[in-house]
Amino acid sequence: MRRLTAARSLSSRLLSSRAPLPNPNPNPLPALCLSPHLLPRLPSSRPCFGDGVVDHGPALLLASRIHSSAGSWNLGLARPAVGGGETTAEATAAVFESAGSGSRSISQKAREASEVLRHYGRCYWELSKARLSMLVVATSGTGYVLGSGNAIDLAGLCCTCAGTMMVAASANSLNQVFEIQNDTKMKRTKQRPLPSGRITIPHAAIWASSIGIAGTTLLAWKTNSLAAGLAASNLVLYAFVYTPLKQIHPVNTWVGAVVGAIPPLLGWAAASSEMSLSAMILPAALYYWQLPHFMALAYLCRNDYVAGGFQMLSLADASGRRTALCSFRNCLYLLPLGFLAYDWGLTSKWFMLESSLLTFCMSIAAVSFVRERTAKNARRMFHASLLYLPVFMFGLLLHRLPNEQLEHITTQPNKMNGVLDDSELYEDEHPRSSDQGNKKSPACVQTRPPVAYASVAPFPFLPVPLYVSPDS
Repeated sequence: MRRLTAARSLSSRLLSSRAPLPNPNPNPLPALCLSPHLLPRLPSSRPCFGDGVVDHGPALLLASRIHSSAGSWNLGLARPAVGGGETTAEATAAVFESAGSGSRSISQKAREASEVLRHYGRCYWELSKARLSMLVVATSGTGYVLGSGNAIDLAGLCCTCAGTMMVAASANSLNQVFEIQNDTKMKRTKQRPLPSGRITIPHAAIWASSIGIAGTTLLAWKTNSLAAGLAASNLVLYAFVYTPLKQIHPVNTWVGAVVGAIPPLLGWAAASSEMSLSAMILPAALYYWQLPHFMALAYLCRNDYVAGGFQMLSLADASGRRTALCSFRNCLYLLPLGFLAYDWGLTSKWFMLESSLLTFCMSIAAVSFVRERTAKNARRMFHASLLYLPVFMFGLLLHRLPNEQLEHITTQPNKMNGVLDDSELYEDEHPRSSDQGNKKSPACVQTRPPVAYASVAPFPFLPVPLYVSPDS
């Protein structure tokens, strides 16, 4: 009886034990529910516990060993032990932690890529002098509209503006590449991308060359070779003539004025593929406008120009009188442009009045600058010049008349077709008869006068010769 009681108490203690032995295997085994056929068959033994059999000590010992090797399951209960659950939780936590670290690395790379794009975008914006380039685009677009007829080709206008923007950005970038040493010495320019070291010189040169070639190619492809040639010549004039001349002689201001006058011609050429006297109104206004504008700026920034080594008229003019007189003289040159625009058929008579009034207001600022040469009056002159140009271009667009020469070129084929159609109608109404009767012979019917072809193709400005049939 004592042995039976001891065996039963041992089996109950083994079955109720919750604390597993240390599991050397990190991967828990599947649930082992100990059934009678898993126990070894002993002589005269029964497969289950608690049925009064005494000699089951070896079977219980084997069961306890299987339980300890399983590690995470108790005998006959199929419940995970505490130690195995912690191992599974740790593995799950490790998986989530690795996934979280992967997502953090992706977000960090995306953040770094956006910072790089923002950095270079800012550098390209400053290299291109984007606001100045947009002003150049505005003058080119105005020239395109003025050179158009009644209908404006919006696709051509967009391509012209895009090509002009790229060429202007290229010229401004090359200007900063060549003037990096000068910009380093000037307070106004030392924070630019090249002097501050935010971008390298080869990088800036590649950027400038790429967009310059792309802009010229776009103009040649979508507009015409005349517009592309003007863009390329202006790029060369600005980057390779005006830029080095700034350190040699004050005449650079007048060369820069020529550079600023070419974009309106570019727009006109892109729209009409030709040059005329009316196309010179806006370029002349830009040429004479730039001199008061830059003379006032040169007077305000004299110290910076001295530090940068640039040769400006204001540096050799200690009193500022010559600088102020140059500004006033070029303001007077702007006065007749409104009358010429009306007289040449570019605008209506209202623009003549508005342009004269606008130029008169700018001349008043120039007179005050001549009488009292101070930084305050120079700044007032500068602000007046900033107001003049957009108002002048808006007046041109508001009161413009269609380009009559372009209208003549586009309507001439239609008129010729109408004349030829009339001749065909006359032939139909008065058919020619043959000697064999009133039947028409296709070989004898002449629908178009041969001489008309010679007038249409090489000399479109000549009237169509009158053709009289010898049988009429």
